[in-house]
Amino acid sequence: MDLLSAATLFLVICLSCLTVLSTWRQMHRKSQMPPGPTPLPFIGNLLQVKTSDMYQSLLKISETFGPVFTIHLGPRRVVVLCGYDAVKEALVDQGEEFSGRGEQATFDWIFQGYGVAFSNGERAKQLRRFSIMTLRNFGMGRRSIEERILEEGHFLLEAIRSTKGAPFDPTYFLSRSVSNVISSITFGSRFDYEDKEFLSLLSMMLGSFRFTATSWGQLYEMFSGIMKYMPGPQHKAFKQLLGLEEFITRKVKVNLETLDPSCPRDYIDCFLVKMQQEKENPNSEFFLKNLILTTLNLFFAGTETVSTTLRYGFLLMLKHPEIEEKVHKEIDQVIGRNRIPNMEDRAQMPYTEAVIHEIQRFCDMIPMGLAHRVIKDTQFRGYTIPKGTEVFPMLGTVLRDPKYFARPDVFDPQHFLDENGKFKKSDAFMPFSIGKRYCFGERLARMELFLFFTSILQRFRFQSPVPQEDIDISPQLVGFATIPRSYQLRAIPLL
Repeated sequence: MDLLSAATLFLVICLSCLTVLSTWRQMHRKSQMPPGPTPLPFIGNLLQVKTSDMYQSLLKISETFGPVFTIHLGPRRVVVLCGYDAVKEALVDQGEEFSGRGEQATFDWIFQGYGVAFSNGERAKQLRRFSIMTLRNFGMGRRSIEERILEEGHFLLEAIRSTKGAPFDPTYFLSRSVSNVISSITFGSRFDYEDKEFLSLLSMMLGSFRFTATSWGQLYEMFSGIMKYMPGPQHKAFKQLLGLEEFITRKVKVNLETLDPSCPRDYIDCFLVKMQQEKENPNSEFFLKNLILTTLNLFFAGTETVSTTLRYGFLLMLKHPEIEEKVHKEIDQVIGRNRIPNMEDRAQMPYTEAVIHEIQRFCDMIPMGLAHRVIKDTQFRGYTIPKGTEVFPMLGTVLRDPKYFARPDVFDPQHFLDENGKFKKSDAFMPFSIGKRYCFGERLARMELFLFFTSILQRFRFQSPVPQEDIDISPQLVGFATIPRSYQLRAIPLL
């Protein structure tokens, strides 16, 4: 055997040994992972789930493998956490280890690791810290966030009054108003309700948000690496997200040309000032791409989640007029008809507060939560979760955990009331998630839900154009998001 042949044979033997060793290590590491159904090559556990109802599919699997299990969504390996105990243990007790951000393939197409919501590491920390501080400063500025909400509430009430008791779909009534609140913070001004560009932006947000809840959207979550090159409705969602990014880019350009660093007008100005302050810092995350995509994070999340929650809530009021009537009674007792509501009223309105909490619990806006990722090899409940593994904290299973809610599948404000009718907090109420990556817009969202909900019900009583028994409160779509069914209502003036 010549020297070349011997060297080749030796190389083949070495490579074979390395392959066997690598395979053994992977099998060993896998054996330490939480249990789960056996995956097939490439497609993973596709045959064990329904893309049209991924949430229920994962719940079904948890009945066999318990509250912590491993699932393969195509080539993605994900650890799923079900119930309050498992989610709290991961996101709070071991919050640092679980603090990474996992994939959300539809949004990742545009964000690509930039912006505050879908980034990781030092980028996420810097942008998150800055955004929290900036929102807090706007809350204490010349015009508080509460004042901005109440101002927008006036325009919303006028728009509803203009329907004159005729049936209407509340979708864009609510999204226009909620979006204008975050617009006043991010862009420094509100939009006119009939502004065509504004309506186009709202349509783009609703369309891409809705796509993530569809069967095709969930299939894209599994096979985005291939499907982004294939025809399908994902490309419409991409076009919508790109349209939103282009709008933000234009807004940033205008602010840049008119910036007065001594007097920032909005979130964009504050970010631009921060960019100037850190232009000599090579490790700064304050640059143009992060500005555009963080602003898009705020604009999108600040519009769709709250407006969809309110839309679902008003559908629930149509289905349960006896609950709406109790809210009217409490509003009359505490606020009356001669002044607008304010946040100080909330402490004296336990029933209304319980109803709003129950709306959030029941509608379960982001049922599987935003995906997390472990940032290092992590020991969890006797298992080893390798660094980089994605984690689904199933927020819906927390909001419907029977240990904390007596009738988890029923809309019942008593879940948040004690035997004396006082408001009762629940540790399992976490629609905004918990831990290091909780939604930092929670305070703003809570204020909007209370002020918009009470302002509307102070002035109007709802009626359904269809019989009460025909009102369907089950969601139309459940995927990344929960989307309620389309409906119409009549708003009958009380004043």
